[in-house]
Amino acid sequence: MIMIAAAMSGCATDGNKLHVKMDCKGVGDTITVFLGNDSEARQTFTGSQGVFDFTIDVPQVTTLSLAEPGAFRGDRSAHFYQIPAVPGEEAILTQKAGENRYDIDGSRFYAQYHQADLVTEQAQKPINEFMEKCQKMLTDGVPQDSVMKVYEEGQKPLMEAYAKVVTDYIKAHADEEASAAIIKELMPDVEQMKAAAQLLSPAVRDGRCKPLYQNLIDQVEEQQKTEDEAQQLQAAGREAPDFTLNDLQGKPLSLKSLRGKYVVLDFWGSWCGWCIKGFPEMKNYYNKYKGKFEILGIDCNDSEAKWKAAVEKHALPWLHVYNPRDSKVLSDYGIQGFPTKIIVGPDGKIVKTIVGEDPAFYTLLDSLFK
Repeated sequence: MIMIAAAMSGCATDGNKLHVKMDCKGVGDTITVFLGNDSEARQTFTGSQGVFDFTIDVPQVTTLSLAEPGAFRGDRSAHFYQIPAVPGEEAILTQKAGENRYDIDGSRFYAQYHQADLVTEQAQKPINEFMEKCQKMLTDGVPQDSVMKVYEEGQKPLMEAYAKVVTDYIKAHADEEASAAIIKELMPDVEQMKAAAQLLSPAVRDGRCKPLYQNLIDQVEEQQKTEDEAQQLQAAGREAPDFTLNDLQGKPLSLKSLRGKYVVLDFWGSWCGWCIKGFPEMKNYYNKYKGKFEILGIDCNDSEAKWKAAVEKHALPWLHVYNPRDSKVLSDYGIQGFPTKIIVGPDGKIVKTIVGEDPAFYTLLDSLFK
């Protein structure tokens, strides 16, 4: 999360408009903005050396994203900001040269939001320090499974302490609209989010800022429903849905044709950094248990040219098929993230599903074939 601190006080604007002032060092002369998740409906404003002054229409409370044009081309160094968008208010953003964090203040809502964010920023520091510690362990060569153990043991009490700070603040400032805006800090724990909403005064809970938390609660619940459905589709003992896709030579290859041996369905893409990172160890295990199982790489969300180039570049020795965008394979298997590895037994039934680059995958192969 990007932390936000203080700037200056401002005056409210009128009606369904939000007045935005920016003085953010390092930003160029162009800033692009959009409301909510509608990144296609962009507006672009010009300024000078990071100084902007513009007004936009905000029909209802939502989020406002502000970005340098490079951010839409994948430039990770491009500046990106996201704040609540509240009509009838004035937001003032400032950022000092060389700093990653930015400040926000302005009219009544944003002045309150500034105070709430100062509290959450301070409470976030132990979490940031812990994450930096874990990252340093990886950089220093500590095995990933050891780092994961440290992470799993340490992150829970830190997140519980952070959630307490957030809920305590909401309880103490139940009459402030900004309290509705920080319920997002409790994601993805939807029950905590709902409980925090009940701490708000009725006027705030059911007022104009309700979308700032209710939309997120709806999204989390929908995501949980999708994940539950995916778990059912990927459950051990379920018959793996058959499919036929074209291989590197353009010839059809069906999953059913591999019946009688263990098969690892590897859902990946050339664009997926974690997929690529896992290839060296996958090749080691493919050679270690050669003949005892097969890997079927299922490329997703790529052009055929990029797929074939990636297979050649990384010298992947197992079977490969291309999954076109109009295929039903991803939905049939409930794929939610990449890489996803699904181990199918000789009888055509799912043995285990592992999402992400997880050492548990190799532990399972050892238990099956050692």
